[in-house]
Amino acid sequence: VDTLDGFGDGQWWVQDAAAALPARLFGDVSGQHVIDLCAAPGGKTLELAAAGAHVTAVDRSAQRLVRVTHNLKRMKLDAQIITADATTWAPAPDTPSAKFILLDAPCSATGTIRRHPDIPRLKGVHDVTRMARLQAELLANAAKLAASGTLLIYCTCSLQPEEGEQQIAAFLAANPDFARVPIKPDELPGLDHALTPDGDMRTLPTFWADKGGMDGFFAARLIRQ
Repeated sequence: VDTLDGFGDGQWWVQDAAAALPARLFGDVSGQHVIDLCAAPGGKTLELAAAGAHVTAVDRSAQRLVRVTHNLKRMKLDAQIITADATTWAPAPDTPSAKFILLDAPCSATGTIRRHPDIPRLKGVHDVTRMARLQAELLANAAKLAASGTLLIYCTCSLQPEEGEQQIAAFLAANPDFARVPIKPDELPGLDHALTPDGDMRTLPTFWADKGGMDGFFAARLIRQ
């Protein structure tokens, strides 16, 4: 990849089409503070920074954040990089609340099956259960970071409802001060079929088959009232 034209001088980065969608659901973030939880390997951090946001990228893996730092430098973009566990991390007490929080949570990654056909062999029910518990912990901490009016986007590259629809249903039931902000068709041009009846996003590996497909992704947009 790094030998292709334009890569070395920062004209582009690699990101799956579906992975590029959740950050766009914030709308205009130019000049705004955005917290990107579980940020590595950094595609969404780059996307937000390129849109003019002041990004705080948090991930517990210092090794994976090295790639984020290198890509930011290559793209001539800036972000605050923090190595920390997103289930417990909190900004300094005097830091203003962010109006935008993105949680791209670790998951079973079953939505990447077209690129990783060994997923059904490598992952099982116990992986989904374990990751769903972690996602609930991450969502709980993200809720603590959100002030009134903060938009929270939760997403995973999983096809499993336990890591998507059911996760959000449980979160909203436990957090009545949050509400869903339904995604509108014009926010996903050409992907009307990716909208769920609840107003969430659910892409499938079969979408855009003539273009090579896309990852299976789930995304929900919430607001703290």
